[in-house]
Amino acid sequence: METHIIEARNGQVANWGKFMVGRFDIEEWARRSELPGAESPMPLLRRVGWGPENIFVMDLQTGEGAIFRQGGFAPADLNKHQIWVCPLYESFLTWLYQQDISDLAHLPDCVDLDAPFEISGYRRPGPEGEIRP
Repeated sequence: METHIIEARNGQVANWGKFMVGRFDIEEWARRSELPGAESPMPLLRRVGWGPENIFVMDLQTGEGAIFRQGGFAPADLNKHQIWVCPLYESFLTWLYQQDISDLAHLPDCVDLDAPFEISGYRRPGPEGEIRP
């Protein structure tokens, strides 16, 4: 997996986010299932529905992340995945959706985000309104 770490903040002395963005590399795209009976001419990642527009975003503070489709809608995506995130994750994901992710090395190492200050992170309730334990 190709990765890039980006730090984010929302002001001089406010929240500080640390994120790792990842994309599958060429070997991972070529891998096929090794399980007997699960063989397929289609590579494994394609077979399970992933494409080059999918990105992995991990919150390095909480250790949680998910795979998202580039260009998505951050609030709905966070409700779907229900991961525990720092206060800047949603704003960071919104910013990331607007970037060219064809080469992660071209992304900046630090970004300033327009996001309100929050005291702590959170886990979003899912589509049914329940929060996973």
